[in-house]
Amino acid sequence: MSARPTLVLASGSPRRLALLAQAGIEPDALLPADIDETPERGELPRRLALRLAREKLDAADARRRAMDQHEGAFLLAADTVVAVGRRILPKPDIAEEAADCLRLLSGRAHRVYTGLALMTPKGGVRTRLVETRVRFKRLSREEMDAYIASREWEGKAGGYAIQGLAGVFVVKLVGSYTNVVGLPLAETVALLGGERFPVYKRWGHPE
Repeated sequence: MSARPTLVLASGSPRRLALLAQAGIEPDALLPADIDETPERGELPRRLALRLAREKLDAADARRRAMDQHEGAFLLAADTVVAVGRRILPKPDIAEEAADCLRLLSGRAHRVYTGLALMTPKGGVRTRLVETRVRFKRLSREEMDAYIASREWEGKAGGYAIQGLAGVFVVKLVGSYTNVVGLPLAETVALLGGERFPVYKRWGHPE
C-alpha cells in the first residue's frame, strides 16, 4: 500500500489554514515564504498575484530542500491582491495606509485576485488565477474610524478582512467569497484533485 500523499503549505496564514480545514484538508507542514511583495513598475494586479504565488512556491521549495525534509510532498502557495482598476492596494501595517484604502474602496467596486501555485511530487508546477468582484457601500467617517480602531486591517490585502467586521461594508460580490478571504476553495480543491491529491478520501473517514 502506497503512503498517504503529504501536503506542505507555503504560508502561515491562519485564514488559509482555516479554509483548508473547511475542505477537510490539514497540511502536514507549514513553510511560510518571506519574499519581497513589491509590485514591479507597471505590473498589473493579475500578473502580480500569479508572480508572487510562484515566487512563494519557489522560496518554500528551496527552503525544504535546504532542510532536506518533505521530499515528494505536494507544495501549495497562494497570494492575494486587491486592486481598484490597475491600482494595487497595499497590505497596510500602519493606520494611515489602511485609511487610504478604505477611502478608495468606499462606494466603489474593486477586484480581488488570488494566484495559486502547486508543485507536484514529481516537480511539475500548475498555476491558476481566481478573480472576484466586490463593491463596498459608501462609508461614513464613523464607520472608517471604527474599522481602523479595530485593527482587523493589519497585513490584509486592501486593508480589510471580509470575514470579519468589514463584511458589513459589502453590498455586492460576484465570484468566490473564499477567494476574498485568501484562498479560493473550489479552485484550490480542483487544482489538488487534478493532480490526484486525495481531497475527499478522509471526508468519510476522518483521522
